[in-house]
Amino acid sequence: MEVILAKSRGFCFGVQRAVETVYKQIDKGGKIYTYGAIVNNEEVVEDLIKKGVTVIDGPEELKNVLDGTVIIRAHGVAESVYKQMEEQGLSTVDATCPFVKRIHKIVQSESGKGKQIVVIGNPAHPEVIGIAGWCKSPAIIIESEEEAEKWERNSEEEICIVSQTTFNYKKFQDIVEIIRKKGYNVSVANTICNATEERQREAKEIASTVDVMIVIGGRHSSNTRKLYEICSKECANTYFIQTLDDLHLELPKSVRLVGITAGASTPNNIIEEVQNYVRINF
Repeated sequence: MEVILAKSRGFCFGVQRAVETVYKQIDKGGKIYTYGAIVNNEEVVEDLIKKGVTVIDGPEELKNVLDGTVIIRAHGVAESVYKQMEEQGLSTVDATCPFVKRIHKIVQSESGKGKQIVVIGNPAHPEVIGIAGWCKSPAIIIESEEEAEKWERNSEEEICIVSQTTFNYKKFQDIVEIIRKKGYNVSVANTICNATEERQREAKEIASTVDVMIVIGGRHSSNTRKLYEICSKECANTYFIQTLDDLHLELPKSVRLVGITAGASTPNNIIEEVQNYVRINF
């Protein structure tokens, strides 16, 4: 059996940078907090907790932090969270992904000009919540083509569209096209990061050629779910796992090709474990 391993897999630049930031801070000593899980991977977060890092879940818990260092997660946070940390006099380290920071600047500037901001993404995702928190007026969050079809605005209003960095690129294009066809005055910033586009393109390509596709990543990872969604359309035998423990495969002898990809928050050691297991056991 042949295993095809995606070249674009595992930690992306923003996640690698955020995780390294926390480990460097651990080496410095002192009490360390992360505002939200630093990345959407339970194994990574659990390892940090074992090393003494405390995860803060929201502004109310932040109120109880009196000392130590607070590290802002890779997904970024709303402007109000920065202000709260400043008012509390907390020491902070900003590990927001630079690509997410760029979106914050765009929506802050464009909403300041009076434009309606539309964020294409998951309204419950911390990155999207953070982006909306930099708008001068309430942002509109659209996640599906159906929502875009139903959405109506004043035709005179200027609209600026941005995207969650890990959103499905094809789906983003489809939603933008639906909004454009309504005749609105629209400007679009494609803020899906290049690493996401490349990862999705390669995953689709591999899935279309293999008998079985394995997608590795955190259960709450948006970009991993998108990879699974894309691969499932190309390969009926697509499996979404978080670690090797989740892999329960009984492959028929007819299977010759297995593809493996992984989300942006997946550590390399987990990818290697899965790859080695498949190579040895099948």
